[in-house]
Amino acid sequence: VELMHCNLILWILPGVMTLVLNLVIDPENEVSYTMWKDIPVPFFMSVYFFNILNPTEFLAGERPMVEQRGPYVYRKRLQKQNITFHPNHTVSYLEYRSYFFEPSMSVGNESDVVTIPNMLVLGAAVMMDNMPHAVRLLLSATFKSFKEGPFLSKSVGELMWGYDSKLVDFLNKWFPGMLPSTGKFGLFSEFNNSNTGMFTVHTGKDDIRLIHKVNSWNGLTKLIYWKTPQCNMINGTAGQMWPPFMTKESTLPFYSPDACRSLELVYQREGIMKGIPLYRFVAPKTMLANGSDYAPNEGFCPCRQSGLLNVSSCRSMFISQPHFYNADPVLLDYVQGLQPTEDEHGLFIDIHPETGVPLNVSIRLQLNLYMKEVSGITETGKISEVVMPMIWFEENGYMDGAIVKTFHTNLVLLPMVMVYMQYCFLVLGLATVLGAVLLHYSGKVRPLQASMVSAR
Repeated sequence: VELMHCNLILWILPGVMTLVLNLVIDPENEVSYTMWKDIPVPFFMSVYFFNILNPTEFLAGERPMVEQRGPYVYRKRLQKQNITFHPNHTVSYLEYRSYFFEPSMSVGNESDVVTIPNMLVLGAAVMMDNMPHAVRLLLSATFKSFKEGPFLSKSVGELMWGYDSKLVDFLNKWFPGMLPSTGKFGLFSEFNNSNTGMFTVHTGKDDIRLIHKVNSWNGLTKLIYWKTPQCNMINGTAGQMWPPFMTKESTLPFYSPDACRSLELVYQREGIMKGIPLYRFVAPKTMLANGSDYAPNEGFCPCRQSGLLNVSSCRSMFISQPHFYNADPVLLDYVQGLQPTEDEHGLFIDIHPETGVPLNVSIRLQLNLYMKEVSGITETGKISEVVMPMIWFEENGYMDGAIVKTFHTNLVLLPMVMVYMQYCFLVLGLATVLGAVLLHYSGKVRPLQASMVSAR
């Protein structure tokens, strides 16, 4: 039995090795390398704004009321550049991203005007809450001199990619580095036509279990944003592909420069997409839980309610899932107009478990601003303490058309055919051996029978 088991492994091994060799990040692997270098799957970013319906009442202390506007859809182009292979079986690259508005896929135009909180005013007010009263009065006077109020009513295009502001020019001149961008101020102004930092990942050539895993980011092997070594770890991949041969116990760890931390998705269920088997991975509640509900997240604090990630150390924002899905229900009590559901607001990644290649991706996140009344800064009025949703966005992409056929043929069908062929050859071999044995014994039986007949 052990001999047959060893023979079976030897028969199957070539098929497995073919799959492994086809996955390694190597320019000689035309299909997989092209998929890695220039992602052929069309990616889109759909943006939804929370338009404030009662700004006057909100400023007077009433509960804010919002309506969701959108989606405003942008085609996202990703391209890796400065690709450099290293002797230790790693490769470095910069990935550039650019966005192009798709009017036909959008509900509305970039010229649509929406009203959201003024981040520069209300965000700065909270940051100055513990400063001397005279400083807060001076800040309020500065806001007034630049005619900056608590809310912004601007076009979608301006809020996304930037608008002219004399206050921004003033801050960049006298307080360089205070704002994330040096030009126009917008929610996504630093994302368009930019890169996500220098990633160095394993090619998998020496160990397929390491393929796509991050070796360093911008030269760092750990972060400096958070309070504990565990929270500062750079775990998993860059979030586009994972090592092969996944099981239902596997997780999807990845490092997100935009979230300033590593994240991890967990297995939810099996599925099939265009004949290709998949595993769906989703965000567990613990991913954005606060330190009280999930001790390992203590290093990400100061925390508020579970479901909120405080990224003020690098983004001046709170991140959550859209409409506070999977968050503390109390957050929904502070804002009218939110209705979270898993189908519309839960994030997921569908993976082909044998290769670690995503088939369908939907990453959904929400940007929130913590706001409250701050004494001395009259722009904050009598605003009640609230984590205010500003926008949420979905980055999604899925394999379709010719790329699905190419993937299915080269990375699913051919290795499977090789395995089945090896089983067939094994069965044929066993049948041949069995036939030879039967012929051998039948050859001995016939002379014996003939001699017994002659003796009679």
